[in-house]
Amino acid sequence: MARPIKETPILFGSDAKRFEERMQNPPKVSSEKRAQIRKSYETVMKMMIDYRK
Repeated sequence: MARPIKETPILFGSDAKRFEERMQNPPKVSSEKRAQIRKSYETVMKMMIDYRK
């Protein structure tokens, strides 16, 4: 039987401020990294499609 999911902790103070700033200004991803992520995604999706056949 699966274990119950724990409650999500609530952030306070500097942790909350840091989280909010990061959500408002996400880190930039280089075009090379973006291309690598896209290629990996396409590879996985192709594997999943081939697996279903």
